[in-house]
Amino acid sequence: MTWWVHDLWMSGRGFELICWIFWVIASITLHELAHGWAAIWEGDDTPRVTGHMTANPVVHMGVPSIIAFLIIGIAWGLMPVNPYRFRHGKWGRILVSFAGPAMNLVIAFVLLTILGFTHPFQEQNNLETFLFTGGFLNVILFALNLLPVPPLDGSNILANLSKTVASWYRHPQAQFAGLLLFFALIWSNMFSVVFANLQYISAKYALLISQILQ
Repeated sequence: MTWWVHDLWMSGRGFELICWIFWVIASITLHELAHGWAAIWEGDDTPRVTGHMTANPVVHMGVPSIIAFLIIGIAWGLMPVNPYRFRHGKWGRILVSFAGPAMNLVIAFVLLTILGFTHPFQEQNNLETFLFTGGFLNVILFALNLLPVPPLDGSNILANLSKTVASWYRHPQAQFAGLLLFFALIWSNMFSVVFANLQYISAKYALLISQILQ
């Protein structure tokens, strides 16, 4: 396996590399801030007290996550919250968990819609590359974060909808097993297929918007 940064740079896709780095950092930061905004709305001031309501990506991702992203292309973020303070109980926990993926979906919708206004993929330029990379990436982040695999947001949502599932997730090895399953999916052929299909769906949506405007 070769270094993904090197591959993009050496293939003459330097601007695409810059877009990926920018959008991964920006999207994870906004994802975590959405969790924080939802938690504060639910009555929990932990995100504000811990200093996480900031646009600084290092606060949300941490140095290990940024290094991992630059080396293997995988990154993560964290927003500390206290679910016991949520005024709507389990529905508050579901709301706060879903807020992050919802932010990614909104970002994808906005960027791909704007892309549609540019009549994309005729003579692709840097603006279209920037918009499509951000839109497509956020579709991926939306889908990945809703997987019911600990510690992803989808597992928190499912755990609050089912006591049986919640008891499974409380197993001491659940987090470790979840991470193993997540990385297995990321590096499997199955993810490559999903990746390609989400890319196709993103492009088709932008083209649909373009056709509607013609």
